Amino acid sequence: MTTSEEPRSKNGVTDISAPAVDPVLRHAVRAAEAAARAAGVSVRELTGIDELNRAVGLLAAIWGRSANPPMTVELLRAFGKAGNYVAGAFDGDCLVGACVGFFHAPASDALHSHIAGVAAAATGRSIGFALKLHQRAWALLRGVSEIAWTFDPLVARNAYFNLAKLGARPVEYLPNFYGPMSDAINGDEDTDRLLVSWRLRDRADGDAVVEDGGTAGAVPALSVADDGSPVPGRLDGATSLVAVPHDIERLRVTDPVMARRWRGAVREALTGLVRGGGRIDGFDRAGWYVVRRAGPPGP
Repeated sequence: MTTSEEPRSKNGVTDISAPAVDPVLRHAVRAAEAAARAAGVSVRELTGIDELNRAVGLLAAIWGRSANPPMTVELLRAFGKAGNYVAGAFDGDCLVGACVGFFHAPASDALHSHIAGVAAAATGRSIGFALKLHQRAWALLRGVSEIAWTFDPLVARNAYFNLAKLGARPVEYLPNFYGPMSDAINGDEDTDRLLVSWRLRDRADGDAVVEDGGTAGAVPALSVADDGSPVPGRLDGATSLVAVPHDIERLRVTDPVMARRWRGAVREALTGLVRGGGRIDGFDRAGWYVVRRAGPPGP
């Protein structure tokens, strides 16, 4: 950022008191502060060993991996020292959320958000939203215009949060990206992921950008049967809808065979539609991916 007066740092973002601060950055900082207030937390970078150890413990508890935590304190310490994003959300003195990201190759102008989680006791307060808006403002302050991350395309609430509320855009479907993980969240099935890109200057406030509706005449490419199983449909619509289970995490516990059927069905539908010229355009609140074809349907 080139200004006549450098903005002063506050909690890893900026206090936006400098008059020449980029208006997009100014708005992003205010949105991040408002989201944190609404969630009843303060969000800041984590630097000390004690805080980093607490973050490791929190993420291990969320993923059910106390013996093999998804992040180690050594790695978080190195990430932070190298200037990457390591932040936490605090309710008073209690760490209730954490988010970690690292930079892409220099020419990419992007941060990869690797992991984010909120304590089970603190869910439902939009703490994850506050963490993402803090991360956005932090990245903009450093001249970065994009944040990318992956998520499990079967998790409906994450799909809506990422694509509709934040406005991230799907880039690539990645089958079994991490290989076996066998934790409390992923179970023992393939770890398919959807890679998304969040263009940080497209929106300044994090408001929903994909509204419900706009799917009149859409063709179901994958729907849900009365017994909860996946029902393949047509892949030739100008606008197609791909359903996901209402609660895949519960399904993995109650019916792992059905959960694996959903993994294969969603993979086949989304990758088939993309191969046919479709673009994953959003996620409807009713539980459908919306896929639109740019040109006429293929044969």
